[in-house]
Amino acid sequence: MKQSTLAIHGCMPERGDAPYSPSAPAIELAASFHYERAADMTAVANAEMEGFVYQRYGNPTAAALQRQVALLEGGDSALACSSGMAALHIALLTALRDRPASILTAEVLFGETFQLLQLMEQQEVMTRYADPCDIEAFEAALAQSDTGCILVETASNPLVRVTPLDSICTMAKRHGVPVVVDATFTTPVLSRPFDVGADILMHSATKYLAGHADVLGGVTVCREAHADWMQELGRHLGPNLGPFHSFLTMRGIKTLPLRMEEHSRNALRVARVLEAHPRVEMVHYPGLDSHPDKAVADRLFARGPDGDTLYGGMVSFDIRDADEAAVFRFANALQLVVRATSLGDVHSLMTHPATTTHKNIGPKRRAQLGIGDNLVRISVGIEDPEDIAADLVQALERV
Repeated sequence: MKQSTLAIHGCMPERGDAPYSPSAPAIELAASFHYERAADMTAVANAEMEGFVYQRYGNPTAAALQRQVALLEGGDSALACSSGMAALHIALLTALRDRPASILTAEVLFGETFQLLQLMEQQEVMTRYADPCDIEAFEAALAQSDTGCILVETASNPLVRVTPLDSICTMAKRHGVPVVVDATFTTPVLSRPFDVGADILMHSATKYLAGHADVLGGVTVCREAHADWMQELGRHLGPNLGPFHSFLTMRGIKTLPLRMEEHSRNALRVARVLEAHPRVEMVHYPGLDSHPDKAVADRLFARGPDGDTLYGGMVSFDIRDADEAAVFRFANALQLVVRATSLGDVHSLMTHPATTTHKNIGPKRRAQLGIGDNLVRISVGIEDPEDIAADLVQALERV
């Protein structure tokens, strides 16, 4: 079945022997589950029989979400977590089981991912950085020492560089190294990392999956070889996503394919308007001919109903000759686009990475990575694209 069908039907409960079926998954709030027979409870608790005994060990509503996301991604097992960062932590711990305590990752990542990697270094999990868009340099870094796993984003936050994931996975298989992918920016609608050889992936469900600014959550998905250990980590570390947020995420996913098509169309329109504006120095969007990874996006990303590539809803741009104060004037002048540190909502959002998501990296390192004080990140929503573009243009006139 296609993504639009799986998104709707992937979470629906089985009817069983009843002559009817509910139109939506149930929200099962129980913290524990009672059994008439102690032997059955013990068997379920020891994973010898299917069922539920305690919410940290599993919940019917979360299980439905996990089934839905695993189907969309073509994975074998999923774990719904309380945040995207919890999902990423579980993904990395899953990949590093019985592996060297070393991660090779991209030079540009979500700011909190850098923070997580620094915390993991306190547990002696070392991190090395290289540019995954430079395949030769990345493989040279991989060959330098034993690597436990590779971590990349399908599209980097905040510069929207597109990782040549097929090449990275082929390289990783040669070296026997599992690949962990943060697929938040692209969702399973644009890119399915398992199809090109990835081993484990994660999403911040807060973003596009739920899509309506009312959920904090994450999901990690893996191949069968990693499934038992990932679920074991979930039971013992307790990162579980609650039933109500699981339900809201499932409800959001039902419209995910439609929303991603609209996000992509709107973002391309907005990116073209920005690229033509004299106050804009550079636009970072893989749908533009000026983007260094357009060919990679065209190769890896899905196509919409009209046959055109879907490039996603994230657009970043540099305001010409702007310092922090000028960017703040731009931000404060926005009337439609919301100032927020999140992304992937139905409404458009603006973030200043240098003072929010990537503040802790430090100004010198940010400059080396291309994250200047004049960089603005826009999560383009599903409002009318002309309204979004008009708001950005009028705000640019006030810089």
